[in-house]
Order: sequence, then C-alpha cells, then structure tokens
Amino acid sequence: MFSTNKITWRERYLDLIHTTSGLNQYWSLSKLAEDFNFTLSEQPFIVRIFLENIMRHYNENGDAKGNLTSVYISALTVRQGTDVEFPFRPQRVLMQDYTGVPAIADLAAMREFVSKSGGDAKKVNPVCPVDLVIDHSVIVDQAGSSDALDHNRKCEIERNQERYQFLKWAEKSFHNLRVVPPGRGICHQINLEYFAQVVSCEDGELFPDTLIGTDSHTTMINGLGILGWGVGGIEAEAVMLGQPLTLNLPKVVGVKLVGKLSLGSTATDLALSITEKLRHHGVVGKYVEFYGPGVLHMSVADRATIANMAPEYGATCALFPVDCKVIEYLGLTNRPASLIEQVKAYMSIQGLFYTHDTEDPVYQENIAIDVSKTETSLAGPKRPQDRLALSEIKDKSLNEILIAGHPVPDEGSPKGLQSQLKHQKLCDGDIVIAAITSCTNTSNPHVMLLAGLLAKAAVERGLSVNPRVKTSLAPGSQVVAQYLDSSGLQPYLDCLGFQRIGFGCTTCIGNSGPLKGELEAEIEKHHLQVSAVLSGNRNFEGRIHPSVTLNWLMSPPLVIAFALVGHTRVNLIEDPIGTDKAGQNVFLSELWPSDKLITEMSGHVTQALFEQAYKGLFEGDDNWNKLTVEKSVCYPWKESSTYIRHPPFLAKAFTPKAIKSARILAILGDSVTTDHISPAGKISESSPAGKYLQANGVVPEYFNSYGSRRGNHEVMVRGTFANAHLKNSMVNHTNGGFTYYSSNIKESIASIPIYNASQQYLNEGTPLVVFAGKEYGTGSSRDWAAKGCLLLNVKAVIAESFERIHRNNLAMMGILPIQLSENVTVGALQLRGNEIIHLDWDGSLSPRQTLKLIICDLSNEQNTISVIVRIDSERELKYFLSGGVLSYVASQYVARPNHDKKFCED
Repeated sequence: MFSTNKITWRERYLDLIHTTSGLNQYWSLSKLAEDFNFTLSEQPFIVRIFLENIMRHYNENGDAKGNLTSVYISALTVRQGTDVEFPFRPQRVLMQDYTGVPAIADLAAMREFVSKSGGDAKKVNPVCPVDLVIDHSVIVDQAGSSDALDHNRKCEIERNQERYQFLKWAEKSFHNLRVVPPGRGICHQINLEYFAQVVSCEDGELFPDTLIGTDSHTTMINGLGILGWGVGGIEAEAVMLGQPLTLNLPKVVGVKLVGKLSLGSTATDLALSITEKLRHHGVVGKYVEFYGPGVLHMSVADRATIANMAPEYGATCALFPVDCKVIEYLGLTNRPASLIEQVKAYMSIQGLFYTHDTEDPVYQENIAIDVSKTETSLAGPKRPQDRLALSEIKDKSLNEILIAGHPVPDEGSPKGLQSQLKHQKLCDGDIVIAAITSCTNTSNPHVMLLAGLLAKAAVERGLSVNPRVKTSLAPGSQVVAQYLDSSGLQPYLDCLGFQRIGFGCTTCIGNSGPLKGELEAEIEKHHLQVSAVLSGNRNFEGRIHPSVTLNWLMSPPLVIAFALVGHTRVNLIEDPIGTDKAGQNVFLSELWPSDKLITEMSGHVTQALFEQAYKGLFEGDDNWNKLTVEKSVCYPWKESSTYIRHPPFLAKAFTPKAIKSARILAILGDSVTTDHISPAGKISESSPAGKYLQANGVVPEYFNSYGSRRGNHEVMVRGTFANAHLKNSMVNHTNGGFTYYSSNIKESIASIPIYNASQQYLNEGTPLVVFAGKEYGTGSSRDWAAKGCLLLNVKAVIAESFERIHRNNLAMMGILPIQLSENVTVGALQLRGNEIIHLDWDGSLSPRQTLKLIICDLSNEQNTISVIVRIDSERELKYFLSGGVLSYVASQYVARPNHDKKFCED
C-alpha cells in the first residue's frame, strides 16, 4: 500500500499522457491497483470511475476527515459490508427549468441571507459547471395543425415571461451557469448530443466526465459511457455549492447482453423488456452495468434508450462502457477530432475502453438477457414496468374497463357498439391522446425514421387518424426535425396530424394541454376509461392528463399505429389497423418498413446536421432576446409575483427535534409517486392553489401548470398532495388531496383539503406525520415533494419502503424518513387517522438507528413498534440536524466570510 514517507500522493499517482493535441496528466488507476493490491480488470467500470474520483479529489493526508482515502479505496475494491460511505464529486450538474427555477431561487435566497448576515454574497455561486435547459414549459395547447409550433411557443413565452427573466438574471449574475433558451430541445438529448465530453480536461488533467441532474432521466447519458444519474433539486444545490455526494458502497448488478435485435423489434421494445426483467429481479438503489457481446452490436442511441429508463427499473444508473460505438457517435455528433482522440487514448490507458477482448468484471449479482428474443412490446396502463406483448393490450384494456364496472364494447357487433355510443361521443378504451414525445425515443433516429416510414405507408394506403385523437410530435432536438425534413418523411407525419408542436418535454410530463372539443366533459359525465398512447417513459396515474386513466408506453411507430386504429381494444398482430381506399383491410405487418429501407433513410442523419443544429445553442429567438434584465448580486424579489417568490427555507428556523403528540395528515398506499405528492400538471380552479391564484388576480386560463409555478412556494405548498388520483385511506369515500381535521375523527365530519387541515394544525403548533406503503416517492426527482411536506408541517414520513431520491430529499429538508420493520405493514397497523404519534430519539440520532414508534388511539391504548431511521449517512444526518442542507451551507458562508475554497469542507 502507498506510503507518504517517500513521495507525495500526487507524485505517485499523477502520470503523463501524450496525444496529438498535447501533453496532459491523468490519475493512474493501474498504479492505484498495484499499490492497493486489487485487480483492475475485475472491478466494474462504475467502481473504476469512483476510484479515480476519490484518488483525484482526496489524498492520504489531505482529505476532509483525515487518512480515509485508503479506507474508501479498500472498501470499494473489496465491496463487502455496507458500513463504509465514500464521497463522490461529480464534474457538472444538468438541470431542466421545472427543477432549475426553484434551485436557482434557493441560491438567490442564500445570497440575500449571507448578505444580511454580514457575509460576502458574491461568493455564493455554483462551484462546478451547471447547464440549465429550458425544456419543460411548452404545453400542447394546439396540435394537428401547421401553425401549432408557433402558437405553442408564443403561449409559452407569454405564460413564462417572469420565469424566463429570472433565469436570464441568474445566467448574468452567477458564475458557472449557462442557460439554453426554450425551443432548442430536451436537456437529456442536448446532453447526449452536445454537452457530454466523455473525458473532461481541467488545468491540464484528464478525467472521466461525470454528472448529476435534476431530472431522474439523467441516466440517459449512461448510454454514452458517462456515469451520471438523477437527484433531487435539493441534492443538486448541495453539489453546486461544493458539497460532495455521500454514497454507500455501490451494489453493482452486471447485465450480460447477448445477440442482436431481430427484424421488427426496436430499442423501445428492449427497454420495456429490460425494465420488466430488472424490476422483477430487484435493482432498486443498485447500480446496473451492461456488458457482453450484445453491447458491442448496439448503437449509442439504442443504449441511451435503455439507460434512460433506469429510474423505471429502479436502478440508480445503468452504465454502458465506452467502446468503438461511442467513438463513432462522437464523430457523428460533430465532437472535435482532438476530443475524440483524447477519449480513445485516456479510456484505453485507464482500462475503461471496452472491446471483444475485455475480461468480464466481477459483479455482486449477474443477469443474462438474450436481446434477440425481444418481442414487440408496450407497457401500461399505469406503470412502466408492466410490460405487455403487442397482442395482449386488447385483453388488458377490456379488463381495465370491467374493473371500472363498465360494459365491454363488442367490437364484433357494430349495432351493439353503436347502441352504447348512442348518447355519447366516446367509448371506454378510445384513444384521446397519441404523442410522440420524450427523450427516451426522440433521441433515437432508428425509431423516429421507422415512425416516419410507417406514416408514409399509411398515408399511401389512404389511412387517417380519428379526429378526436389529439396527435403531436415533440422532437428532443433540432437534429430530429432536420433529418425528418431532409428524408421527406415529415409531410407524411403531418398528414396524420403529427406536426411538430414544440421542442421539449410535453405530454410525458403532463403538459398535454386540453383534449379536443368537449371530450373532457364527456369523459367526466360518463366516467369513461379512455386511453393515451405515447412514446414516453412514465405513465403513472394522473400524470399524462387528469381525464385519462389508461396510459400506454410504446415506440413511436406503435403510437402512430394505435392512433390510426383510434382505440386500444385491438390486437394488432391479428386485427386490421383499418381499411384502404379500396375497402381492403390493412394490417400493421403490411405497413411496417423493412430494415433495408430504414438503413437507407439513416443516411440522412449526418454530422453536418448536428453541426448546424447546435450552432448558436445559447441564442434564443426574438421573444427570448426581448427579455431584458440587469445583473445584480441579489435578486430584486417582487411581493406581487405569482411565479417567483422569496423561498422561506432560510428565513424560518426548521429545527428537527423529537416528534411528540403528532397527528396523521394522510395514510397512503403502495407506489405513491412524486406526481401524487407534488403534481406537475394542470391546476384546478377549485383546488387551494387555484383559489390562491384567483385571489391574486390570475384568471384560470393563465394558471399555467404546477411545474411552471415551482418558483412560488405559496402555490406549491397548496399543491402538495393535491393530485386528483391520490387515495388517502382516512377518507375512503373520495379521491384527491383531502383529509380530516379533528381530535376525534368520525364518519360524519366533512373532509377538507390537506392544505387547509395542515394550516389549522400549524396554527396550533401540532406536528404532522404521513404513513405510506411500499415504494413511497417513486417517479421524478421532485424536490417540491419534500419541500411541500416541510411547509405543510410534516415532521416525519413513515413508510414500508422509500425510493432513493425522495428519501434523500426528505432528510436534506429536515423531514425524518422512517421505515417500518420488514414484517410490519401500514395495513397491519389498522390506523383510522385519529391516533396520536410519538417518536423520540432522546437527544441523539445516528444513521439507520432503531427507534420506538408509539401509536396512541382515542382510548389511550398504546401500540409500540420498532422502526428504522432512513437517514443513511453521516452527511445526511448532518444536513438533517442543521434543519436542511441549505441552512448547513449558508451557515458556512456566514461563519467563514473569507471562505473561498472550491469545495465547502467540514
């Protein structure tokens, strides 16, 4: 093992590498392996990247806690036990505007706090590069028309002018922050095609490009061999302010891929199949790494499609190695030749370049998947892991209709169907939204060209889409638009109503806009179970559109196929897709293009297109450029603003302490998502948030969405638990964000909105808790799912299990995540909601400590059970006990006003 008695850490491990672009330095993994007695080739690529990061940022005598580098390295290479934590410092941060606006607002509030406390506010800046892409604010107000793109962009600017001015101010006033204006594309696709370098260079040192993002689908970049994953905005803020991520030893699952996709199967089908398999295996909180001969056959675009969906199978990330396909992709996407050479040289010398001869690493768990056995698939209607073969959607749709208590339409009896539709325009299972959307698929030229070719074949056969279906196409980057134009396929998509409606995240995040005509009223009147089909990655209940209960994920060509049919009560393997001009049945197999045709069309995806598309990336259109702002140290907050308000998290003293005499705010079931906790879609007029906006002079047509209002805590706290599909078992008779406020809950007492109840409890000084089942907090990495709970006065969330990001967010906001013991369920507790809760830690607390939870009913009978504190690291505990990470970091700027280190250390 290395000894500091002879040479320094830097002298031992910093080595030289020569490329045509010059002489650089790098931190040698082979020397580290020699000194610490491990075999580098046996280590998963993920572990190798972690080792390099520790070696570069820490040394034997200079790390924050003293002489721990050896412990970190030994623990990572042996990978036994779970009691060792290690620090990880990502190179950069990626943000989208929904999560970026509140994160930047917190930084602005911190500047003001530091200034008022006597510190130097100018020093509050991101210490690492931050790229913020405005991509989540475009709404599909208009679709199926040639002017949809311009109309939606105009509406976007009108609605979000104040938010965009705030972001322009931030770009001018903070160092290390770049903002990509609206209309350029989706953050993940821009990251894949432009931002990502694979190998970074700083002060003459080469090292792997790594990142975290404020969107859970940051994992898409794993397809390019770059380690990165999604975190909550709170955790991202900590990294931006110099705090390392504190990670537990990674459990790495090796997924060996063999074979190639067969004719007719797509990367989307494979991604859904892998999601199903890995969910079944159990990879929640683990790191997935793909290897094997099947990887070498797979394009970067296909890898990115699979890696994108890591949150859907529950993994922290899903890394593909760097190989010749990555080198080819860097060339295609117009990366500089000097960078490409640098990537090949660095990755090779560090043992990070994958070839046919690369030895298989040693993994803690192993899975094998034969890619050639992938069948045409879709997923739904409420979870992305619920994969179905294409032939199975008919039975699944009919079953969902039966579960809802509705009669099943008889497709074989036109009279029967007409009878059912006599007094209504819609039928159960009818499709009302068909959207080609989301970075998962629009970054993949193969499936996009396939969709265009299928549209061409359908138009030539005389097929059309039912007028009630709202069709849309939202490309992830300008490149997609250019190759669909140059290939001549966009006009055929236009003929079927799939005109481009915007460049950004739309339907997949709930920005689907209104349904056509009076369909929403029709659905509500007849309580219909209607469908949406989309090429996205999430289909949680209530996410896509409040009126749509059945949501199906699928590839872009299948979105078009189902839009042509108009409903999901169909087996497209056997049933016709429609009839042609001559009245003859047309089957999907007849429209599906050959691989040869797709290969020919792929010639339209060229390096020149990428060069053209990314010229002037940071230059906006005229509407963006007209937004004028002045640079300043502190932001000029406006009390009248309904978009950007001064965040209260530093102004108030949130001091975590033992929880006594708490009341229950909600009792929730399994798989409660961050969409349920903090919705991003439509704001209802009758909701507390809607009433607040109207009271402040905002008419309903200008409500915008919850996501766009995340810079206003007054809206967001009222929107917490406001999802119409939330099921609080305390009020079984109704869905939505309702609860009881009473010291003695009885059936006769009327339910009230959760926000209203929380305010009454808050006025009394009564703390609140939430109970939940398994997988609490799954879905998008929304910081407001934790921030909103804090403002509702929730002191603890007691669940059977947590999703990683949300659990971390709770702890970092000063809310105690508590996990029930393995043999205890929420249902077994038989809670009514009128119980009093006590949770005491006697003045001391430690990670994963066992505590006693005391539940008192109205007769003062006590039920005492053991629970586990799900604060998983010492650093998380430090943030929690400081009242949250923002308070922790802000206190450092005040306590050490001359502090000017790159990283804020303990």
